[in-house]
Amino acid sequence: MGSAAERSVLGAGRVIGAALLLVAACTAAAQDVGGGDPFSSTYRPAPHPPLAIVGASILTGTGAEIATGTVLLRDGKVEAVGADLAVPDGYQRIDGRGKWVTPGIIDAHSHLGVYPSPGTPSHEDGNEAVSPNTAEVWAEHSVWPQDPKFRLARGGGITSLMILPGSANLFGGRSVALKNVPAVTTQAMKFPGAPYGLKMACGENPKRVYGGKGRAPMTRMGNVAGYRKAWIDAADYLKRWDRWEKGEKAGDPPKRDLQLETLAGVLKGEILVQNHCYRADEMAVMIDVAREFGFRIRAFHHANEAFKIAPLLAKEDICVATWANSWGAKMESLDGIEENAPMVDAAGGCAIIHSDDGLLIQRLNQEAGIAMTAANHAGMKIARGQAIKWITANPAKAMGVADRVGTLEPGKMADVVLWSADPFSVYAVADKVWIDGALSWDRADPRYQAPSDFVLGQPGQEFAR
Repeated sequence: MGSAAERSVLGAGRVIGAALLLVAACTAAAQDVGGGDPFSSTYRPAPHPPLAIVGASILTGTGAEIATGTVLLRDGKVEAVGADLAVPDGYQRIDGRGKWVTPGIIDAHSHLGVYPSPGTPSHEDGNEAVSPNTAEVWAEHSVWPQDPKFRLARGGGITSLMILPGSANLFGGRSVALKNVPAVTTQAMKFPGAPYGLKMACGENPKRVYGGKGRAPMTRMGNVAGYRKAWIDAADYLKRWDRWEKGEKAGDPPKRDLQLETLAGVLKGEILVQNHCYRADEMAVMIDVAREFGFRIRAFHHANEAFKIAPLLAKEDICVATWANSWGAKMESLDGIEENAPMVDAAGGCAIIHSDDGLLIQRLNQEAGIAMTAANHAGMKIARGQAIKWITANPAKAMGVADRVGTLEPGKMADVVLWSADPFSVYAVADKVWIDGALSWDRADPRYQAPSDFVLGQPGQEFAR
């Protein structure tokens, strides 16, 4: 375990880690903020003083870049951002000279907590692969808040993330938006007031999972037939409830159906469709299905061929959550290019760089840098101020929380990262991370880096970062 001094550092780290978890757990006693949600958020920001980050280069997430500026944070919100701001009395000052400030990084496609570490079969809770339609399941009921990779993601600047079910099914279930804070319950991480998403999947995954068992769907046409049947049933369910609520049908209300309730939420515009889909032709088909039943797709995920239909996606206001440097794992993902997200951006669309991976989530800034650099080499001239949107403002839009987070604008949540260098550099690291104005990561302070119980004590892992 090392020297007495090292053990002292580890002990201090575990004490503050336990204290942070206790703060988060105590929020369960706070007033619910989720309205009719039976699993309401109990998240509350940790205590924090007014703060000023002074002298840093700033990427606001709105497209602006400030060469030498100040960010003021107060009461958990961004108070002001500018080049010549006076720092009021009583504010803690952080020296940002030579460093960079961005909004907190947001991952719009993560499976942390539902496929946590250690990666054992008993922890594989992301795919309810028993039926092509499992819209009734909710990812939050599988999230394990003590997944050690939440801390590692925080060290990569991740302040919010959307946890999705897997892609085994046509309808995989509901997603949940989380604030990346230490907690012992999922409700204590749950982003207050964020809408739910519905994970859908097209292409190889559902037809492989069920076709391999000799069940439908076995083909892409079987996939589409499955979507259409489900939406017909959901429309009928919604109509029955509407008739009863309007008094057109006497007697007891219709029996609740958790599967159809989620689909009906989409038809009412309350739940956002997050659609796993790689190929351009299939994305176009999914847009037609959405038109047939009167709902909208909020984002296509992975979407390696989005560049082929970028103008259509921009016209339909559908975000594209993709990678820069990941393709070829299966046939439908072969035609991927590093310029995918920039080409969507250049067409006027909503481009996002996501992770879908517990390692990549720790360096989304670098993945965005790869895409930006490839675009510039191709003559597309993407500036830092635009590229930072791919991991801040645009994922916030896809998750339905852009009115509260994703940019450094007055009144927005004070989710902020102080980087050691240009955030798109491979040498940049997140020095400090604030979530709602509260310091949640400090690379120089061992108290914020305490290894998980599931790492501590493993040979060679005592000081894992």
